[in-house]
Amino acid sequence: MRSWSTSLASFCTLSFGFLFVYLKFTSVKEEAHLHHLPKEIACPGSILNESNNSQTYVTGDGRVGGIFFMETSDKTSPTLQMMCAVESAARANPHTKITIMMNGLMGSNQSLPQNLGLSLLSCFSNVEFVSLDFKKLFSDTPLGTWYSKVERHWELVDYTTLSDATRLAALWKWGGIYLDTDFIILKNLGNFTNAMGVQSLYIINGAFLTFQPQHKFIELCMNDFVDAYNYWLYGHQGPQLLTRVYKRWCGIHRLRDKKSCRGVNILPKESFYPVDWHDWKKFFELIEPKEIKMLLRNSYGVHLWNKKSQGKHMEPGSLLEHLQLEYCPATNNLRKMYF
Repeated sequence: MRSWSTSLASFCTLSFGFLFVYLKFTSVKEEAHLHHLPKEIACPGSILNESNNSQTYVTGDGRVGGIFFMETSDKTSPTLQMMCAVESAARANPHTKITIMMNGLMGSNQSLPQNLGLSLLSCFSNVEFVSLDFKKLFSDTPLGTWYSKVERHWELVDYTTLSDATRLAALWKWGGIYLDTDFIILKNLGNFTNAMGVQSLYIINGAFLTFQPQHKFIELCMNDFVDAYNYWLYGHQGPQLLTRVYKRWCGIHRLRDKKSCRGVNILPKESFYPVDWHDWKKFFELIEPKEIKMLLRNSYGVHLWNKKSQGKHMEPGSLLEHLQLEYCPATNNLRKMYF
């Protein structure tokens, strides 16, 4: 009879195999559609060239901080949602360098693949694309030993968990702002530092994070990531990790007890999560402009809850259409033309 550990390993491998086939099949469908899109477009006139005004934040090893987006899969064709996220961030933060780290890019000396998304986003002078080298990124951080183990056992990690790890390592090394690719940014983010946002009374969400380089809080998060690693619990390495580390950081049992302590700030829900995850359908419902103004009066960004909302058809006059028209108009125009 096989041992329990052997059975578990077989189950893990089989489960990962099914997941791989599913992701591969989905990727093939997406690539089939992307094949028919133009690979290059002329930059829209609404995108101003401000190459001389972009501010960069260079650390000792030469890496640039600012705003980070991560693509941990091997895809190099940005989705419409990612295009909108980057465009909105670039427009709202024209003097901040925006770095898109992509696992699918081969190296810094390689030319970018030709596709619609990269062509549009390259129009913004403050946007750059770099290769996401996991081993190099995790080196010299507490996540290095963890990655060396999961690299040999891919059944114990997925893209979401890799994303949770990469944002911590990037912020630790270079500082700046991390954003998920399912955001629409409404306002300039330059006034935030060492901050996170709550999605409810009980949990912190890591879709928006901003910290100075080598901040002790991020170091503790990386240590907890490794010491309490549990791939099987959804969110354990993400929102739950940030929440439990913050509680220990402040010596509290409830998030509501302290919104700021020891230099780390917790922003109110409306700052980045004005629509609850369980109300995600609100993005696709008709809404009056005055309602939008009231809903977003204290918001700097809007998280779209991609796991719930992806693939949903957007109706004219919906909240999402209003947001795209105002904050990522170039992406919205391409959506109307080609999708």
